[in-house]
Formats: sequence, C-alpha cells, structure tokens
Amino acid sequence: MGVRAAIYVRISQDRDGTRLGVERQEQDCRKLAHTLGLDVRSVLVDNDISAYSGKRRPQYEALLADVEAGALDVVIAWHPDRLHRSPLELETYIDLSERFAIQTHTVQAGAWDLSTPSGRAVARTLGAWARYESEHKGERIRRARQQQAKAGGWHGGIRPYGFEKDGVTVRPSEAAEIAKATEAIVSGVSLRSLVRDLNERGIPTATGRGPWTSVALKDTIMRPRTAGLSSYHGEVVGPAVWAPIVPEDTWRAACSILSDPARRTNGGRGGTVRWLGSGLYVCGVCNEAQLRVGTGGSVKRNTYRCGNRNIRDGGSHVTREAGSLDAYVEEVIVRRLSEPGLLDRFLTADPEQDTTATRVELIAVRERQDDLAGLFAAGQITARQLAVGTEQLAAKEDQLAKALASAGRRNPMQMVAGAKDLRALWFGTDEARSDGLTLGQRRAILDVLMTVTVVPAPRTRGGFDPEYVRIEWKA
Repeated sequence: MGVRAAIYVRISQDRDGTRLGVERQEQDCRKLAHTLGLDVRSVLVDNDISAYSGKRRPQYEALLADVEAGALDVVIAWHPDRLHRSPLELETYIDLSERFAIQTHTVQAGAWDLSTPSGRAVARTLGAWARYESEHKGERIRRARQQQAKAGGWHGGIRPYGFEKDGVTVRPSEAAEIAKATEAIVSGVSLRSLVRDLNERGIPTATGRGPWTSVALKDTIMRPRTAGLSSYHGEVVGPAVWAPIVPEDTWRAACSILSDPARRTNGGRGGTVRWLGSGLYVCGVCNEAQLRVGTGGSVKRNTYRCGNRNIRDGGSHVTREAGSLDAYVEEVIVRRLSEPGLLDRFLTADPEQDTTATRVELIAVRERQDDLAGLFAAGQITARQLAVGTEQLAAKEDQLAKALASAGRRNPMQMVAGAKDLRALWFGTDEARSDGLTLGQRRAILDVLMTVTVVPAPRTRGGFDPEYVRIEWKA
C-alpha cells in the first residue's frame, strides 16, 4: 500500500463560479504528489471561502476528520496559507500532525516539517505573517471602498438589481420594475402583493436563483442607490455617479413606510393577502377590522369571518360569503370613482409639493457634517464641540429626511387618474384580470376611499343582501 495522501485546495473568491482557481491548484498538487510517489486518496475543495473570514470550511473539517480517523499519512496544499490564516486553526493542525505523524507538503513552500520545534516555529511565523497580510489587505479594501463610496462610485459586490455588472449603468427593464414597485408602496400597496405580482409575471431576481421574497424586494427598494445616493455601511455619504431610478423624496417615503413596524397588512399572520377586504372590512358587532377569509361549512365556501373571539351584546360576530361581498364593494367603488369630477377633487386636495429647497438644505447639512469632521481632524475644534455639532446636524438631517419622505407619499387615486375606461382598468379585460389593477392597488384605493362595515344579517335570508353592508365614505 502506498503513502496515503489528501490534496486540499481553496480559493477565497470565485466571482464567476468557474472554479478555475481551485482546479489550477489541484493540477499543481497532483504533479507534486506524482513526483513524491504519493497515493492521492481524496481531493478536498473549499471554493469561494476565505480562511480569514472565520466562516466554516466544510472540506477542511473533513480533512481534519480523516487525519483523526487515521486515514491519511500526507497532506498536500498549494501553499501553507491555503490551509490556514488563523493562528488558532494552525495550532489545532500542528497538534493533530504531531499526534498522527502527518507530513505536509506544499507546491510553493516545499515540505512543512511540524515534527520539530524549529519547523513548528517556522510554521507559526508564516502563519502570523499570513494573518497580517489578510488584515492589512482587508483594511486596504475597506479604505478603498469607503473612498469610492464618498466619491459616489460603486465599490463592488454582487450585481445590484436594476443595474448592469459595472454597478453604474442602469438596466432599463429592471429599473422600471423598481420604479413601479416604489411608486406602488408610496401609494399604499402592500409589499406582499407586489412580490406576488413579480412572481406571477415571472420576473427574475438579480441572480435568477429562486423567486422574489418580501425581504429581497424590501432591500432592493430601500437601497440608497435606488435614489442615486452612495452609501457606506448603510449610511448615505453623498450623491452617486449613477442616475437615480426614483426621486429621493419618493425613495424616502417608501423607506419610511417599509421600516414602520405598524405597517403589517395581515395582522402578523404571515402568508399573502388574497381577498379585497382582508383586514380592511369592519365587523358590525365588535367594530374592528378583523374580517378575513376562510373555508368552512358543508359546502366549503370562501367566507369572511371575524377573527375577534370576544362575544359582545350576547351575539356572535359576522360572517359573509367572500366572493359576493367583494364583487359588490368593487362595483360600488367603480361607480363612485366614475362620478364626474370626483377624481379631480381627490387629486386637487393632494397637490404635489416642491421639495427642491428641502433637498438643497439636506445637502448643505451633510456638507457641514463633513466640515465639522475636517475641523476636528485639524485640531480647530474639540471633541465636545464635534459631538455637540454632530448631534445638532444629525437631528436636522433626520427632520429634513422625514419632510422629504412625507412629500414623497402618493395618493392612491393617482393610479386611476386619467383612465379612459375606468371599469376596464379596474376589472381588466380578461377573466384572470391580468391587465387590470392588481389586488394590492385595489386594496390601497379601498382603504383610502371608504370604510366597509359588515352588519349582522337574519339567518333566514337566502343569498347575499347588500342591505347588510354599510359603506362610509372617507372623502
């Protein structure tokens, strides 16, 4: 039986996923094994994993397990730093090598003798320098990225949705989806309904791996780059070199809505809202918007039921057949919005605000923050003066940002403004309603337009009766 060897190869970054780096290492390691007359029993590959990052390296762990199991005599690597960049990992490896008489050979640095004090000292010295190199490289990269961000440039990473691989050139088809989703959010449409729409239309994510999720869409909308802003560690540091996909005030309005913990649209139950009035229709017994659709009864009908279990005034909460109730409410909405001049009155009552002065003031505040930092670095102000000035400017920045967010909110009625055929826009022209307003858009308009209260109906009555639905117009 020959001398049993395992080859371990690793590369920190494999941006295009081609594995060319680890394959080149393996080829060189196999040549060395052949020269030494070793019997290669396994090749262990950790691709696209940094040894410095602290992330688990599954194949490295498998290598150590093989050593402890007595399955190996020799470990071959392209360079010692492919095995370790952590002093702690190195000490574990040295201990195992001593206990199981493991030899280590590398293509670039030759044999690594860990059986003698001098050999272990050399290994530890090389390990310390490898650690220094990783830390120094990491600091250089962080500093370069910070500098790029402040200059408005892109500092690398996975291709952001809405942009080409250079991170600067806008990809029109994806940018249009971001703009559409952002406008919908500030108009009151729920995030879940937008995710559902994207997936139903087969719109791929930036990577094309898997469907859209609420988290992914929320992160995409809330990135400062969406508004043409450059950021570093989540903080806006100035204007970017790329064009904004949406205006800054619209973006801030969307961020304000999406970061509001009170914005849940389904009472925290999870899942996707699939009915017009879920969480919006009011129970006429408890006067709470707790009606949601479930399937029950002998005929298994979709029925709105109140989720409130408290019995008041000696009666049970309301139930109502879902399809008929939604159809009635939608007809009432379309008739109301079709009244001459009504939409114009809605939109006149909510005019667009000129935010130019606010945006200019916000830029000035950010410049003053940079000036303060420069004065402190030059020793012209004290740390206390810097702290006080920074706190005051941060409060002003927050005030201006909230003003922009408020100005960026949209009246949901803008979604139907100018429609030549309101009924066709609302219901669509085919049975699936694929070319009409989405459920989320219709719910946003319902929420701003009316309060629908479902009142108890006599059990003797057959079918749906609109007499037991109360409509109160909000405007």
